[in-house]
Amino acid sequence: MNVFQKKFTAIWPNMSAVGSVQLIDQRFLPHQMVIETVNSLEGMAVAIEQMHVRGAPLIGISAAFGVAIAAYRVHEETHSPSNWREQLYAAIARLKRTRPTAVNLFWALEEQRKILDGTQSLLSAKEALWSNALALMEDDLHACHSIGMHGLKLIKEIADKKRFDGVIDPIVNILTHCNAGWLACVDYGTATAPMYLAHDAGIKIHVWVDETRPRNQGAKLTAWELGQHGVPHTLIPDNAGGHLMQHGMVDLVIVGADRVTRTGDAANKIGTYLKALAAVDNHVPFYVALPKSTFDGSLRDGIHEIPIEARGGDEVRFIDGISITGQCVEVLICPNTTKALNYGFDVTPARLISGLITDRGVCSATESAITALFPDI
Repeated sequence: MNVFQKKFTAIWPNMSAVGSVQLIDQRFLPHQMVIETVNSLEGMAVAIEQMHVRGAPLIGISAAFGVAIAAYRVHEETHSPSNWREQLYAAIARLKRTRPTAVNLFWALEEQRKILDGTQSLLSAKEALWSNALALMEDDLHACHSIGMHGLKLIKEIADKKRFDGVIDPIVNILTHCNAGWLACVDYGTATAPMYLAHDAGIKIHVWVDETRPRNQGAKLTAWELGQHGVPHTLIPDNAGGHLMQHGMVDLVIVGADRVTRTGDAANKIGTYLKALAAVDNHVPFYVALPKSTFDGSLRDGIHEIPIEARGGDEVRFIDGISITGQCVEVLICPNTTKALNYGFDVTPARLISGLITDRGVCSATESAITALFPDI
């Protein structure tokens, strides 16, 4: 996507150092554009845990590169390279412990484990794991573009209907929650991919951007990337979405997902469930955008089976930003003795979802429709 008129992806191979990658450290956005070089297993594990990178698809791709990077570091980090295979299995285990909810992490690590199982030497493992990480990265890019193309049709239908109803030069108002943009993927994003393609196709859209407390990924990330690409948008408090829907100011809701069951229940950033309730009550279409890697075919009951990450309470108690003097500051917003509960995700039941926008097409959030498109989940 465009950043200061330059094309960027969220992660890319480091051309100046073999066996390492570079990524946008999203903790500093939108105020600073910081490029981080990751050249160790632990560096990648920390980047995922501490949300230098975040978003289900990008977590998966980053983890895949983490395994490949670990292979390049075997000789440097141990005096017994003969047990290289055990070390790489341990690297996979380390990365599995970084984040619990996004299934793309476990999918990507399983893909790398299959590659590792088929290698006969450390040299072949390095080459195969790196090549597979690159292939997964390319697949994610194409999957997000396909999501965009399928979602574009939905946006176009709304614009055409408004025009048919007599609206001259209609604008499609879309609400999104958190950041399911190119910063959450390799490029394009999931929920934002249809928005970018619609904008680029000349369809007038406007995006309502939830701030997404407590980490404010909407305010910090989604608003930033939409602005960089020139997409009209407005930042709103998380609690404003229902009011906007009641007054006909939202035509469509599109969100991303971190894990979707085979029956269509979708885990996404905390607060998504409330948006779905408001959308259903106001007859606003509510769609979840995701690639195949976000499906968890082993689960049927999202509310009871999807693991929900509980993060540190300080993410709720403190907020960071730029002061009026231009300094990056972190401030406490509650009494110092106040405890905070910080669930990172909630689950939207399939019954509240109008449809799933996937890389293979749009389908209803039902097991029969999902498995018809994805018999391989």
